[in-house]
Amino acid sequence: MAAPRFAFDNSYVQLPERFYSLVKPTPVRAPALLKVNHGLARELGLDPAALESPEGVAVLAGNQVPSGAQPLAQVYAGHQFGGWVPQLGDGRAILLGEVIDVHRIRRDIQLKGSGPTPYSRRGDGRAWLGPVLREYLVSEAMHALGVPTTRALAAVSTGESVYREEEWPGAVLTRVATSHIRVGTFQYFAARDDRDGLRALSEHALGRHYPGASGPLSLLEHVVEAQAKLVAQWLSLGFIHGVMNTDNTSVGGETIDYGPCAFLDTYHPDTVFSSIDVQGRYAYAAQPQVMLWNLAQLANALLPILAEDRDEAIRLATAALDRYAPLYGEQWLMRFRAKLGLLEPREGDRELAEALLKLMAQNQADFTRTFRGLVDGSARAEFQDPAAFDRWAEGWRQRAASEGSDDASRAARMARSNPAFHPRNHRIEEAIQAAVSGNLQPFERLLAACTDPYTDQPDYADLQLAPKPHEVVEATFCGT
Repeated sequence: MAAPRFAFDNSYVQLPERFYSLVKPTPVRAPALLKVNHGLARELGLDPAALESPEGVAVLAGNQVPSGAQPLAQVYAGHQFGGWVPQLGDGRAILLGEVIDVHRIRRDIQLKGSGPTPYSRRGDGRAWLGPVLREYLVSEAMHALGVPTTRALAAVSTGESVYREEEWPGAVLTRVATSHIRVGTFQYFAARDDRDGLRALSEHALGRHYPGASGPLSLLEHVVEAQAKLVAQWLSLGFIHGVMNTDNTSVGGETIDYGPCAFLDTYHPDTVFSSIDVQGRYAYAAQPQVMLWNLAQLANALLPILAEDRDEAIRLATAALDRYAPLYGEQWLMRFRAKLGLLEPREGDRELAEALLKLMAQNQADFTRTFRGLVDGSARAEFQDPAAFDRWAEGWRQRAASEGSDDASRAARMARSNPAFHPRNHRIEEAIQAAVSGNLQPFERLLAACTDPYTDQPDYADLQLAPKPHEVVEATFCGT
């Protein structure tokens, strides 16, 4: 079998040298294939069989640099939990290059966990198996749920150990994104008063993500809109990113950097899973406001190139940011209205949705099971006080019936907005622990269920169950 052939068409490397460092992946001792995403491979114009060959595994592990690749690590800065860090960068990820997929979309192909770079900050540049499988599962589930996201092309084990307080098996993830340009990338150049760099980056980002638009103000406006839509989707699915730093915020509007991410089981707006989010900065319900804060940092970085006059630049940036709250509110209501099976926008719909969420919090109801239960009539069983749900449901049914649609068509619509499956935290942990012992079957099974999330799948019915008390995952970890 010949080595996989990537039709690289690299553009980021054409930017000035201060945007990145050229660096090759560090080879590993004994790479072995864990998983190749056949569907994504074909989208990228790649032969899945070639990726699964020994030559392909060597590429995916970083032991062999494919023809046409120009490996580099990107530099950026960022606010981490609100604290400013003037230089970060790809500390354990290397961009091999870019390809144009079958849809004519430019996609980055990046190895994550492929060894140290100039930005590793004394780290080993490696990843262990757990975070690699978590990102593979969650990013592919998010894609299947219809959420803009980075994707997982492949995962390989390295045959080497990684030390994260304990010794764990090493792994490398091949990540695909429309770009890896972050809010923190702009912050890096703004902090150095590098206006030429800001202009070059702005033009590059516009060309990649918002072709047809021009100028830094247009970029800011597009990013504001993309992120308002994205965060509304997150909340409609009970997703908690867990580490919404500005260096983890993509200007392309994709979900990026799945570290201590998690989905809600029991609903509560203040839920936090990330072990490093000790103040609850990135709690479930805090995410919309945090994203606005992140967008304000992007606006601040762009001020030097928005207008010659600083007051005018601030006026333009403020006007762009002011669009976020109404955009987010519209998107949130649109998605929760769809989850309730409502077609016609009416006064009181927001209050109806918020009343259900309040009841869910009071009754420790499972987020996904409750909303899916509205489809098949089983939601009542999720409530400690079923009578309270009955009172809410009476108003909901009257509101839905007033539109004149029949129950069957409404249920079919709702089934397309309320997933039956998502990668539950305890199931992810089970899959990781099994994989550490050499058993990938739980990973494969969870992946299969969660990449067809809106379909009832009786063979995977156990994966829909909420965790039992002893199965509850209280905290998730970054893995770096």
